Order: sequence, then structure tokens, then C-alpha cells
Amino acid sequence: MVIHSVPPMNRCALVARSRIGTSERCGTARDHEADGAPAGCPPPWEHLAWALIILCFASGCTSLWNRSPRLAADQGALSRRLELPVRWSGRRPPSHQGNWRPDLMVLPYAEITGNQIHLHNIRDCVYRTEEDYDVRHFDRRLQLCDVQSLDFVVVPFKEAGALAHTMLSFGLVDGEQIVFSAEARLKHGESYALVPSATGQYELMWVVGTERDLIQLRTDVRDVDVYLYPLRITPEQVQKVFLAAVERVNEIAARPEHYDLFTNNCTTNIVDLIDRLQPGLIQRDIRVLLPGNSDRLAYELGLIAMDGPFEQIRAACKINYLAHLHAGDPDFSQQIRPWRQLPAVPRDAPSRSASGMAPPSPSLQENSSGG
Repeated sequence: MVIHSVPPMNRCALVARSRIGTSERCGTARDHEADGAPAGCPPPWEHLAWALIILCFASGCTSLWNRSPRLAADQGALSRRLELPVRWSGRRPPSHQGNWRPDLMVLPYAEITGNQIHLHNIRDCVYRTEEDYDVRHFDRRLQLCDVQSLDFVVVPFKEAGALAHTMLSFGLVDGEQIVFSAEARLKHGESYALVPSATGQYELMWVVGTERDLIQLRTDVRDVDVYLYPLRITPEQVQKVFLAAVERVNEIAARPEHYDLFTNNCTTNIVDLIDRLQPGLIQRDIRVLLPGNSDRLAYELGLIAMDGPFEQIRAACKINYLAHLHAGDPDFSQQIRPWRQLPAVPRDAPSRSASGMAPPSPSLQENSSGG
């Protein structure tokens, strides 16, 4: 494997060909939603640990949760309630120094000048298999007003439906999408596992990338279900969330943080961004800590920009078939969004839920052909 080192301000693409041993396949930050249990997976006791933690949350531990990503007090209370040793004396401080996996090696960051944003190190990997891929990065300049829409991506774990990886995909005026994904940053030889994720053994990384990378990796390589939900949100609100996400990326680039299974993971980071836009919209809910049902929570809050029964919306928003069909298509992001072809609902039409976010949008009850 050959890796070309990239200085922090490098404007050129990074290209690396990587072959990673099969022992790294299970449970990584990139594939903790992956299928099966190949060699190197956590032992059976870890599945029991997951069950105990879920039971503990269901019995009332969720009252200890708070949305902010920096939760020293709440994290301590949570760890005492669950008896997790998250603050033992030997806990190492977070660091950006490490022998990182190739696709998690380069941190994104942004330069913000007024309404102009210069994004650096947008990831655009090309995967042939889980272990064989090219790592590529590029930079992009854009105006804040170029950001027009926002979609919520949910990737349930195959073996644990209550768990999922979640991401945000921002739509630009030219039809391109930029995905923001908070993940555990792994080193060579590390696998994502329960105890390390809850005890400060991983760093947090925000991956900023293309849908060709972050979505096709899951639909085509890992063969896991991916649900893509358009959110009921105005362009002005989208831009506020985007700016908050960019600032969060810069926070991580400037100062490393630990990934935390309970208080600093993919979904709690997303909730924190939404909370900056509309404080209190997303209340304490176990579906944030167990985000396999976070899409139903978004539906109940009126955040999903489609009307109709939830199961019908969920079926329409599963994009695996379209992602397979249009893999390699230069208009990939447009092709996996069939709801963009649905007729618009009049602005004065009644909305299913008053979220205060944006006016209603296409109704599946009127046109269900987008599945």
C-alpha cells in the first residue's frame, strides 16, 4: 500500500490503493452497519452487553441524556448509572496523531470568509471491495446561498435493528450533494467495538464526502439498507445547519475529541446541529441513543418532507435499488431521489405535523410512484 502524505493545506487529491486484512472488516467506524460476523468480530459476550445496555436505557437511563456533544457532567452521571469506567485514571487524552486507516487519515476543515466557504479534503473514495479502494480528496469553494436542501440518511445495522449510522446530506444549487458523517476514527488494526466506543478509546472524526463515496460504500459494497429522507426545512434553515456543521468540523480539526457511544456519536452530533437551529425541537428520546428508529422520530416531529403513513414513506425512501441501478451515473445524486419528481403540494395545504421548520411538500397519498 502506498500513501501519499498530504499537508494540512494541500489542495491536491490524495490517491491511495489500500488492501486491508479481513480481520478489520467487522464493526469499524466505516462498517459498523456491515453484515455478518467474519473473523475478527467481537465475541458473543459483546452482543449480551448491547442487550443489557438497551435494557438499561429502556428502564429509564435516557433521562440522563443531554444533547450537547460536550457533556462532562451528564457523561459522568451516565457512566455511574451504567457502571462504565469512562473516566478511569489511565484514560488517554484524544489526539490527532496516529497510524490511521487510509480513508480516515485526512481530516476535513474549512475556511470561512463572510458567506464564502472553502471546504478542504472532501472525501471521494472509489470502492471495489471493503478492502480494496482508492482514497481521493478534493477541495471546493461555495457560497452559503448555494446550499439549498437537506436530507437525513439512516443506515440500520443488519444484526441490531435498534442501532443505525446516521448522516446529513446537503444539496447544492448545481445538483451536487455533500455528506457530513460523524464517525469513530480508527487506526490500523482497530475494529469498532462496544467497550472501546463507550470508554474513550476512539477519536471522533467528521467525514465530509460525496454520496458516491458514503452512500455507494454502503449500498454496493456492504450491501446494507440505506434510507434517504428529504427534510421539511427552508433554504435559509438549511444554510444555518450547514454553517453549524462546518464549524463543528473545524472544531474537531482544531482540537481532537473522544468518540463516545452515548454522548458524542453520529446521531447526537446531528441532534446538536438541529438544536442550534431550533432549541428544544428534539426532546430527550431513546431513539437518539438507539437511532435505528430515528427516522420515525423525525416523522413524528414533522421533519420529513413527505406526507402519508410512515411505513409507506420509509419504503419509498429506501434507495438501494436506485443506487445499484445508477452506480457510476454522473447524476447519481439526482437519480436516487425519486420524490423530486412528485407534484408539489400547495403551500397552503394542511401539514401532518407542525414542526415550525418549513411548509408541506409532496404527499405519498397523492402519488406513491416514488418507491
